Amino acid sequence: MLKHLALATLSAALLAACASAPAGKTAAPATVRDGATLDLAILETTDVHSNILSYDYYKQKDDPTLGYERVATLIRQARHEFPNTVLFDSGDTIQGTVLADYQALVKPLGCDSELAIYKAMDAVGYDGGTAGNHEFNYGLPFLAQVTNTAMNVDGVEARQCAGPAFPLVLSNVYSARDGKPIFKPWTIVTKTVQATGTDGKPVTTTLRIGIIGFTPPPILDWDKRNLAGKVTVDGVVEAANRYMPEVLAQKPDLVVAILHGGLNTAPYTPQMENGGWYLAGVPGIDALLLGHSHTEFPGPRYAGMKDVDAKRGIVRGVPAVMGGFFGKDLGVIRMALKRDGGRWVVQKDESRSEVRPICPKKNECVAPDPSIAPIVREAHEAAMAYVNTPIGATDHALTSYFADEGNMSAIAVVNAAQRDYAREELARTHPEWRDVPVLSAASAFRTGFGGPEDFTDVPKGPMTIRNAADLYFYPNTLAAVKIDGAGVKAWLEKTATRFNRIDPSKDGEQPLIGKLTGYNFDQMQGGISYVIDLSKPEGERITNLRYKGKPIKPSQPFIVVTNNYRASGGGEFPGLTGDNIVLSAPDGNREVVIHWLEAKKTLTRNDVEKRSWSFAPLKTRGAITFTSASGKEDVAKDLNLPIRQVRDNGDGTAVYAIDLSAR
Repeated sequence: MLKHLALATLSAALLAACASAPAGKTAAPATVRDGATLDLAILETTDVHSNILSYDYYKQKDDPTLGYERVATLIRQARHEFPNTVLFDSGDTIQGTVLADYQALVKPLGCDSELAIYKAMDAVGYDGGTAGNHEFNYGLPFLAQVTNTAMNVDGVEARQCAGPAFPLVLSNVYSARDGKPIFKPWTIVTKTVQATGTDGKPVTTTLRIGIIGFTPPPILDWDKRNLAGKVTVDGVVEAANRYMPEVLAQKPDLVVAILHGGLNTAPYTPQMENGGWYLAGVPGIDALLLGHSHTEFPGPRYAGMKDVDAKRGIVRGVPAVMGGFFGKDLGVIRMALKRDGGRWVVQKDESRSEVRPICPKKNECVAPDPSIAPIVREAHEAAMAYVNTPIGATDHALTSYFADEGNMSAIAVVNAAQRDYAREELARTHPEWRDVPVLSAASAFRTGFGGPEDFTDVPKGPMTIRNAADLYFYPNTLAAVKIDGAGVKAWLEKTATRFNRIDPSKDGEQPLIGKLTGYNFDQMQGGISYVIDLSKPEGERITNLRYKGKPIKPSQPFIVVTNNYRASGGGEFPGLTGDNIVLSAPDGNREVVIHWLEAKKTLTRNDVEKRSWSFAPLKTRGAITFTSASGKEDVAKDLNLPIRQVRDNGDGTAVYAIDLSAR
């Protein structure tokens, strides 16, 4: 942290602490007697995804609804509010923006340079963190370099490089070479804190906090190209049982589990993606930091979950928090401790969690911390110059405002590029499959989950690299699987769970969109056509499934082009486990799209396939509604979609209605 201290704006609390201690002397911690109390605020960031500044690189404009620079303001406010704080990060930190890709892929950092996001975090000051699944997207050599970690993994050079000033812990990923964790599995953080003695007077003492980290076990499938043969992965409970005895042997005052994962009460398996509920049941864990799910805990999403207090933020008796994503929120656990029997004991009835948004009210967001932007200005400007590199033009707009309702303009580009690439590669590597139909599956990554600006919008006219990055949001690599007609239908049935079942006889509004995330709503093209019947239960919605006009037979072979995440089991799609992958391309899906657009020079509607699916006609008594960006009714009209805006929400979004009776 010292190397960036000159760049940081010191908080009032830090200045006070520095002023209270005589120069050159450190006060010895006092002995704390039983009955003393201690209030501690555990602060958490998670899933920042390198959104350092409040800026949208795809639309090239400021976006005050996100950005680490504003979370930094909340952190400083919390440090001023609470006398004792610790700050941790739960992962998915180094990937997610054009800036991140630029530093990793376009002009990779040298060993002596620190990642922009870590520079920003060091300026604020962290006590520890863990690695999320997206930390592995750029490969182990890059991860080892930017975290300054000697992993002892094949292909990773052991050297001293610039890394974050705080410890990263990860207990469930091991080197295949020696079976040891690639990061420290746990560590002890010592903090000077102010307790309250039995006489009501402040007592300066130290608090020893054990931290242990976990990442989603499916990373070995999701990033197989980067990790296969190099690492092994344990389930989160197995790793906790392995290392918690070591942590507890150090007699820490408190143990914080930092999990890049959410909560799931389904039967536990070592491959469970969101194992937080089970991790909370491991003895010795006093607080749980969550992530990965891109939501907030405590929050209504978890209401009714067994042994979970979704209002106070308690999971199986353990205080827990998940602080949103993209730098939109700060997670806070307020822990009350009491000295008893010579040790600090968590007062669970007095502890509670909260998620503090950077925008507590509509159009009212906290100001950015002024120290952050100057630290990353050089990297930001370089990334800006890169994304403005011209790659061609389009004679029509490519958007995702109504991607769930039938607008495939943006998705069709991705599908066409993926399919052309795969057909060429497969013709070279597997000529025996020349008669096997090649389909492509893609989803709209930006469908409003992150707010009213979170939509793909490439206008008619010149195109740059930032437009391609808008079309394909994640740094996946292209992959293809070989399945049969029954597998194609099962795949599409899974995607159709994006929608709620609609009751035609029901009065009043019915929401169109269900719980399946937008990036899991794959839409297939390549000569295929199908109908989604929303009056049917899940598993029975795909009808009139055809290839080139003929019904698809269950045993008919197909190759489907997708990305490494989906092909390896991401999203838990039936039949996709990684065993039937027939193409693992060295190229990223985004790069495939860029090169395809460059070759086209000017994209026309004839360069891509028309819409491949439709809803089954369904006349309803009440309106079928969904939410998208406001003021986009003309977009729907231009696309001949039977959609009208019902009401404006006043926050940049609006409620729309779709007429399912229209063909």
